[in-house]
Amino acid sequence: MNEAPKLYTNKPKKGSSAPPPPPPKQSFARRYRFLWPLLLVVNLAAGGYVLVRTRKKDTAVEEGESDVPSTPVSTTAATTAPIAEKPSPSIVEPVMLRDPIPVDQQRELFKWILAEKRKAKPKDSEEKKRIDEEKAILKHFIRAKSIPNI
Repeated sequence: MNEAPKLYTNKPKKGSSAPPPPPPKQSFARRYRFLWPLLLVVNLAAGGYVLVRTRKKDTAVEEGESDVPSTPVSTTAATTAPIAEKPSPSIVEPVMLRDPIPVDQQRELFKWILAEKRKAKPKDSEEKKRIDEEKAILKHFIRAKSIPNI
């Protein structure tokens, strides 16, 4: 029996060898080794910035608390000890008087506050009672002929 020759989709080449394997790929760290020092410097700078910012806030809070003594000071010790610190002059800003809010704007404001109170979800019965009282006061102001000055 004669068989027909087989047809190959990929015909093997005669006499040619396989192509050489590609050179081994370097690791990510070695390919971008010039970026590591830059990344380290940026991280250290960001960490130092955050650390300095939090220390400034902490010292400001501690200085604010140091004005109020944590333990009561006896009056005899306060009168016998000389005061070494002089109070720093404080700058007082003048109070700006604003124009009174018109009555119709006050009513609109009260209506808006009432709408927001209606949207509120109370957590317990005490909070519900408090919200209901506030809503009753707001309704009273909205219905009143004259509104007290704010």
